[in-house]
This record gives sequence, structure tokens and C-alpha cells, in this order.
Amino acid sequence: MTTPVSKGPAKVSQSDEQVAQTLYAKQEKIYPREVHGVFARMRTLGVLGLLGIYYLTPWLRWDGHQAVLFDLPARKFHIFFITLWPQDFIYLAFLLIIAGLSLFFFTALAGRVWCGFACPQTVWTEAFLWIERKIEGTRQQQMKLDKAPNSFRKFRIKATKHFLWLAFAAWTGFTFVGYFTPIIELGQRLAIFSLGPWETFWVIFYGFATYGNAGWMREQVCLYMCPYARFQSVMFDRDTLIVTEVPGYMRILY
Repeated sequence: MTTPVSKGPAKVSQSDEQVAQTLYAKQEKIYPREVHGVFARMRTLGVLGLLGIYYLTPWLRWDGHQAVLFDLPARKFHIFFITLWPQDFIYLAFLLIIAGLSLFFFTALAGRVWCGFACPQTVWTEAFLWIERKIEGTRQQQMKLDKAPNSFRKFRIKATKHFLWLAFAAWTGFTFVGYFTPIIELGQRLAIFSLGPWETFWVIFYGFATYGNAGWMREQVCLYMCPYARFQSVMFDRDTLIVTEVPGYMRILY
């Protein structure tokens, strides 16, 4: 004789309910405190260096053409003194393999060094946070401003911040397209509002993505969208450097 199986809904454990509430709860804004020290200076220098490379490289000239230009219509990819053709994409595969292995190696050696110093999300978020601090002030001043009732002063400060964010994001999108269309020509056509449809789309799309990811979502991109964050911990071993916070100070665990 078999025992009847209940077909009622399965009970959800308390931990499952807590996880669901965490995932679907409205995320509170994080107000990061400005820190100082050796690693903070290294991070600032890294952000400035990477942003400088990104924004300045398309303006460099080499042997009569743009130093770095991925000319898709002509199927020619100029990288300083090297010109690659579609049949040379095997080198791109090798480059991606080397980059992937290097990422795994440095993660096992130094932990979250990529996320903390070189990830584009980190780099642009730091730039947006810098603009926010210059306009709204310190962490305490930002919290006080957000809690204050609506006023002309609050609107002016917020509008100024978002205007600078949008301008910086638009320049980022323009620079991105400048890697695929000669940037001087692109700027000339932008000045007379004669960009092509695809160029217009990518300037707006990349600019909007920068504004949304670095200005609004910030750490949410790392928590919910970044695939690297999902499997990063499996690359740690007992010798990996891990930064942890203890009361009163920070230390590095070995």
C-alpha cells in the first residue's frame, strides 16, 4: 500500500525568503567615503592613465593615418605600425587567450586586482564619483543633500551634476566611435549635424550605457551583470592576497 503524496505547495524556507527579499528589494544608494593612502593613490593614477589612453589614442597620427583605427568598410585595422586584415584575426584569438590566462594568473596571485584597478566599470565609476564629489561635496554633504526637501538649490546642484555626467558620457560615446571612424572627420561631421545613422546610434548607445552604468547602477553592475564576478572566487587559493576590513583599519590577508 503506497502513501499518498501531497500535491500542495512546497514550503519556502526562511533563508529562501530572505534571499528573495534581498534580490527584489529596492537597493539603497551607497555613499562611498573618500579614502587616502598608497593603494588609493595607485588607483587614482591607474584611473587617470587608463582614461588618458582611451581618450587620447584616437587623436594620435601615425604614417599619415590615425594611429589606432578599425576601418570596418575597408576591412583594415591600423594599430600604429601594424595593419591587420580579416585573415589576420588568428592573432586576435591568440591575444584574447593570452589576456584571459593573464587575468586568471593575476587573480590567483593578487585577488581582485582587476576589479579594483583596471575594470572599465571601476574606472568610469571612479570618474563619475569624482564629478559627484566636486559638485555635491563629501559623503556627509551628499547624504544631507539627498535628505533635504526639494528646493531650487538642490535642483541646481543635481542638474549641474547630471549635465556634467551626460557631457562626459557623450564624449565617451564619441571617442568610442572615433576608433572606427576617423575621429577628426567624425568631429567635423558632428559639428554640422551630418553623422550617419549607425554612427549616431553608437554615440548615443555607448554614451547612455556609460551614464547608466557608471552614474546610476555602479556596484549593481558588478553584483548582477558581470559574469567575471560569478566565477572569480574559484581562482582563489590559500596564497591569494585578499583585502579584508577589521575594526579600525584595513589589512591584507595571505
